[in-house]
Amino acid sequence: MSPKELLYIEDALGHAKQIKTVCTDFSNQLSDSELSNFVQDIAKKQQQTFDRIYNLL
Repeated sequence: MSPKELLYIEDALGHAKQIKTVCTDFSNQLSDSELSNFVQDIAKKQQQTFDRIYNLL
């Protein structure tokens, strides 16, 4: 894997982690439980994306 490809993967992992963190934080601030659950599901999917990319390495 070239250094440029590795940087791209690191960037993608960082974005997935950041989106998960933002969604988790936002979900905890919501008073609407249905909307909070929806945002929490997005956070879980981002964690799955992170895990899949990481496991490919």
